Amino acid sequence: MTPDKISEWLQYLNMDEAVAGKLGVFGAILYICALALVANFLAKRLIEWVVHPIIKKTAIKLDDLLIEHHVIVHFSHLVPAAVIHFYAPVIFRGGEGILAIIGLAVNTYLIIITLLVIDGLINFARAVWESGPIGRRYPAKSYAQAAKLVINLIGLIFILAALLGKSPLVLFSGLGAVTAILLLIFKDAILGLVAGFQLSVNNMVMVGDWIEMPARGADGDVIDVSLTTVKVQNFDKTITTIPTYALISDSFKNWRGMSQSGGRRIKRSLNIDMRTIRFADEELLERFKRIRFLRSYLGSKLDEIEEYNEGFGENLDELINGRRLTNVGTFRAYCVAYLKNHPKIHQKGMTLLVRQLSPGAQGLPLEIYVFTNDIAWGNYEDIQGDIFDHFLSVLPEFDLSPYQSPSGADLEKAGSLIGESGFPAK
Repeated sequence: MTPDKISEWLQYLNMDEAVAGKLGVFGAILYICALALVANFLAKRLIEWVVHPIIKKTAIKLDDLLIEHHVIVHFSHLVPAAVIHFYAPVIFRGGEGILAIIGLAVNTYLIIITLLVIDGLINFARAVWESGPIGRRYPAKSYAQAAKLVINLIGLIFILAALLGKSPLVLFSGLGAVTAILLLIFKDAILGLVAGFQLSVNNMVMVGDWIEMPARGADGDVIDVSLTTVKVQNFDKTITTIPTYALISDSFKNWRGMSQSGGRRIKRSLNIDMRTIRFADEELLERFKRIRFLRSYLGSKLDEIEEYNEGFGENLDELINGRRLTNVGTFRAYCVAYLKNHPKIHQKGMTLLVRQLSPGAQGLPLEIYVFTNDIAWGNYEDIQGDIFDHFLSVLPEFDLSPYQSPSGADLEKAGSLIGESGFPAK
């Protein structure tokens, strides 16, 4: 169906010769485009009905990723280019101008199809990598995006060369003049690529890590690491997007070490009212001896104190003379023994410590520093709460009281007592 035949047919229908000639060219273009579309359709059906079923029946599962990422389907787009390339000279015989335009369009189309095929192959390679155990921990998304960026820039240069009728080498040689502009345009991509490489090589952050970055409002799990951004799903289910290079330039906390160690730290203080701290008299010692966790401690400690006091040579009826047990020291020993017997506390390889901090306006802080053997957040909070519930409840057994700032009710009670005592009101 050449332009001349279409023009003759239109002239037969009494159409003007000039108009018929233009419509003949336009009709021929539509005709060859229709042939290309039909060829593309048949090629796709052949791939979907023949090639894809063969791939799915193979024992190898990785080749199914070729279907998922449309790698083979992209090759079907080469068929219409071939149809136009071979049939255009036949249909437009002698039309050098039209053939030149069609050749330019076909070359540009082939470059675009080549970029699509390469894009699919990169996606396929990335999927193969991430299907393995190492790839799941070290995703290649940022590297795939970087490769796509470079390849598409090269493809754009080839397209411009085809449209301008210049050699690609001429355009490549002119890149030096626009390097500064390219660096400005692709600043985030370049910084992200370098940062992604550093993050990967130094094993700083991976998908699934819990990171905390207060400056960026991030506190949650990393769900995606790309060329320019890192997405963090916070614990309130919001998503924070952080520039990849910010993880290199700014500081952040990665909780992966805690997860891999199998222990999660409890570091919390119990404030003791210092007015309740005193020496343990005989009555209090008898009460302590009935506490199971203190029996071993009291046996060795009382022997040590008795041996020391025997050589002291002073009147030991006064509690201030010689060494004595105190209620707060015994309570601290009880806390250590209780934690060492707790089934949810790490007993080996991790710190287990109960220590006094500097006394201050809020009383005497008694800090509990231990690690639970359950790192799940909810379970960790339950364990921590149960431990401090118990310690607060047993304080009266040691004649100790927790420190608490006066509340409005305390001040009201104090005012009532002052009024009842007969002090004149001012």
